[in-house]
Amino acid sequence: MKVLLPIDRAAGEERALVGGKTLALARLGTAGFSIPRALCVTTEAYRRFVESGGLHGAIARELGRKRFEDMRWEEIWDAALRIRTLFDRTAWPVTLDQELREGIRSVFGDRPVAVRSSAPGEDGVTASFAGLHESFLNVKGPAAVLDHVRRVFASLWSDRALLYRKELRLTPAGSAIAVLVQEMVPAERSGVVFGVSPSDPDQAVVEAVWGLNEGLVDGTVEPDRWILSRGAGTVISHHAPVREKRVVPGPAGTVLSNLPQALSARSPVSEEEACAVFRLALEAEAFFGSPQDVEWCFGKEVLHVLQSRPITTRPAPDGSDDRSWYLGLKRSFANLKNLRARIEGELLPAMGREAEAQASVDLPALADGELAEEIRRREAAVRKWEGIYRDEFIPLAHGVRLFGQFYNDAVAPEDPFEFTRLLSGTGMLSIERNALLDDLAQRLRADRLLAERVARDGKGDPDFESRAARLFRDYGDFFGSAGSEAGRKGILSLLLEMSRRPAVPPGESAGNGAAMRDRFLSRFGGEARDFAVELLDLARDCYRLRDDDNICLGRLRSALARAVEEQSQRASGRGRDGAGRIGSGVTIETLNDPSSPPGGGSPPVMESASFLQRDRQLVGHPAGPGFARGPARVVRETADLFDLRAGEILVCDAVDPNMTFAIPLAGAVVERRGGMLIHGAIIAREYGIPCVTGIPDAVHRIRTGDILSVDGYLGIVTRAEA
Repeated sequence: MKVLLPIDRAAGEERALVGGKTLALARLGTAGFSIPRALCVTTEAYRRFVESGGLHGAIARELGRKRFEDMRWEEIWDAALRIRTLFDRTAWPVTLDQELREGIRSVFGDRPVAVRSSAPGEDGVTASFAGLHESFLNVKGPAAVLDHVRRVFASLWSDRALLYRKELRLTPAGSAIAVLVQEMVPAERSGVVFGVSPSDPDQAVVEAVWGLNEGLVDGTVEPDRWILSRGAGTVISHHAPVREKRVVPGPAGTVLSNLPQALSARSPVSEEEACAVFRLALEAEAFFGSPQDVEWCFGKEVLHVLQSRPITTRPAPDGSDDRSWYLGLKRSFANLKNLRARIEGELLPAMGREAEAQASVDLPALADGELAEEIRRREAAVRKWEGIYRDEFIPLAHGVRLFGQFYNDAVAPEDPFEFTRLLSGTGMLSIERNALLDDLAQRLRADRLLAERVARDGKGDPDFESRAARLFRDYGDFFGSAGSEAGRKGILSLLLEMSRRPAVPPGESAGNGAAMRDRFLSRFGGEARDFAVELLDLARDCYRLRDDDNICLGRLRSALARAVEEQSQRASGRGRDGAGRIGSGVTIETLNDPSSPPGGGSPPVMESASFLQRDRQLVGHPAGPGFARGPARVVRETADLFDLRAGEILVCDAVDPNMTFAIPLAGAVVERRGGMLIHGAIIAREYGIPCVTGIPDAVHRIRTGDILSVDGYLGIVTRAEA
C-alpha cells in the first residue's frame, strides 16, 4: 500500500487514503490553482505505525476506563494527553521510517514545511471539523517532519476530536488520519476568505493579517476584515484593527513579533487584492459546487491556496453549547499571558476583598430580615463569581496543558504527568494555610506534655494559643467561627491526629526540582530555550492561580453556607452551640457543584445497576503517582473530615477548598470527580500522596472501613475481599 504520495498523484485517490484536506488541495492543483509543493503521508502509514507499536489496544484501554458519557472535560483532556504521550514514545518501524524519510528529503531537503492534518472525516460536504486536529508550521528537516507527523497522528485522539467522536465515527480499530506535508510559502500576507458570510448569505468575508495565518486562526492577531457583496463582487465595508503584531517563522516553529511601524499603518491587502481573494473563493466554489472557506497567502505577490474546505453548519447535538465553550478553552500563549495578568492583578484581589467583607459580617447579630437579605447578596455574589470562574479562571488552566504537551513532546516521559513536578512549590494559598496547621501539629509532636494538655483541656500554652488564634483569624471561614467551641474541638482533634505521624512537607516527593528544570531546559538553545523558560514560568503561575481561585471561590461558597445554616438554625429553634463546623449538614457536592443548592443531597448515581455490580477493582484516572494501602474514610460532608485518621484513604465526591487542610493526613485520595488539574489532585501531588480520580460513584461504592489498595500510577483502586 502507498504510504507517501506527491500532491499531484493524490487527486485520483480515495478520501479514505489521503484525507479531505489533501484531496481538496490536490484537485485544485490539477485545475490550475496555485498551491504549494506537497506530499501526503497516507492513512496506510498511520495504520502501520499504530500496529507496530500496539497502540490500538492502548488507546482502547485509555478510553475504556469509564463510560465516555460520564467523563468530565478534565478526564477527556487527561486521556488525550496520555494517548499523545504513547505516540511520542512509539518509534517508527524501521522500513517505514526509511521510506518516509527518503521521500521527504528528496522533495524538501531541509527547507521549511507545514505539517497539517488531513483526516478522512474532516472537510467534507456535509460537515467540517476544522481545528480538531493539529497542524505545525516552519518544520525543518526529515527527522523533525516525522516527529511532527507523529504528533498529527496523535491528534486524531485529541480532546477536541474526542468530543466529536460520534460524528467522526472515531474508534480505536477503525480510525486513521493522513498528513499533508506542504512547502512553506514565504508569506508576507495571509488570511482566510469565506465565500458566504456566516451572518449574511448575500455577502462574503475576507480577513487578512501581516505574516503567517497562525495568528489569525488562534486569535492572537486581529485581522483586517473586508465585507463584500457576493452579487457585485465589490467592497461594502472595511474594518481596520489596531495592527501591532504578526506571526513569523522562528528558529523552531513560529514566533509572535512586533509589527514594523511602516506596516502597522496600512492594511495587509488593498481593496483590489481583497476583491481578487474573493474571486479566488468564487472560483473554488464553482469548482467544488459549494461555497468554500479558503486559507490563502501572498508570497512574492503570487496568490496561493493553502487549503479549502466547504462552508458547512456543524450539527448541534445535545451539549453542543458546552462543547463550544470547551473548544474555546484552547488559548494561545499570548492570550494566556494577558489572562494571567488580569486574574492576578484584578480578579483574584477583587474576589478576596468580597470574601473578607462577608467574613466581617456578624451573622448572629442580624435581624431575620437582614439575614435573608444577606443570603440574597451572598447568593448573587456566588453566581457572579462562578460565572467569572467559568469564563476566565478555567481557561487559564490551558497554560498548564500547553506546557504539559510541550514538555511531553520534548521529553516523551514514561509518566505523562511528570511535567507537574516542575510546577510545584509556587506558594499556593492552600499550602500556606496547611503550613499553619503543620506548625501547630509540629508543636504537639515535639512536646508530648503540650499534646496531653490540649487533649485533656482543649487548650495549650500561650504560644500555642497565639498561633491557633492566627489560624482561625486568617482561615476561620474554612473551619468555623473562632468562637465556635465545636469547631475548635474539631480542629484540635485533627491537629492531635496530625501530630501522631511524621510531617509531610509539600514538594518533598518532587525530587530535585532545580536539576529537573535544568535537564529539561538543556534540550533547547537560543530563542527556543527562551520560549521554554517563558512557557514554564507561565505554567507555574497558571498552576498556582488555578488552585488559588478555588480557595477564593470556596470562601464565598462557605460564607453563603454559613448564612444559610444560621437561617436554618433559627427556623429549627436550635442555638449556635449545635452549629458545629463550617459546612455541618452541607454536602461536599453542594460546595463543588454550582448547580446544587446549599444543603442539597448526594449526587445522582450515573451508572447502571450492572456497572455498579462489577468486581472489587475500580478503575479511574491516575492523578498522583504512588501506591498506598489502608482503610477507607468516606467523606460526604465537611464535618466528616474531622474523623479522618492518619494513613486512611480519603474517599469523596471531590476535594473542595474546605477540605485540603486534611490531605497531609491521608494515605491516599480517591475522588469521583476526575481530572489531574482539579483541586484535590493538585494538592495531593504537592504532598506526594497517591491520588486516583474519576472513580464512578465513589462515595456509594466504597464504605468507611473498606481496606483499599490505591495505585496512583495506573489509576486503579482495589478493595480487599471481605
